[in-house]
Amino acid sequence: MSTVELTKENFDQVVSDNEFLLIDFWASWCGPCRQFAPVYDSASERHPDLVFAKVDTEAQQELAAAFEIRSIPTLMIVRDNVAVFSQPGALPEAALEDVIGQARNLDMDEVRKSVEEQQAQQAQQGQQAQQPQQEQQ
Repeated sequence: MSTVELTKENFDQVVSDNEFLLIDFWASWCGPCRQFAPVYDSASERHPDLVFAKVDTEAQQELAAAFEIRSIPTLMIVRDNVAVFSQPGALPEAALEDVIGQARNLDMDEVRKSVEEQQAQQAQQGQQAQQPQQEQQ
């Protein structure tokens, strides 16, 4: 299976249309990115049920910035519109297969519950941080 080129124009559509998406953030001048490319392409052939995508960080600087990509290559896995994995560095084939297997085995109901709990906790911390400021006024 060939990989999908992600751009700021098609990103939201591709992510929302696919339950399981692997994203390789890369650039043509990056040596480790070029070394990782055949490993990534090979995995896409072994997993035709998954969508493998690439973001050229030079051409798509807004996308790279939105995901705070600071080092390339960076691999991200998105399941059901939730980023469940993100790690910089070129993974060897066995490690990539292991990550894919772990992502496949995630209980997405548990992941969503955890995300909701974290968001609620952050919102509560934000409210607590604002209270002392309001009391000082």
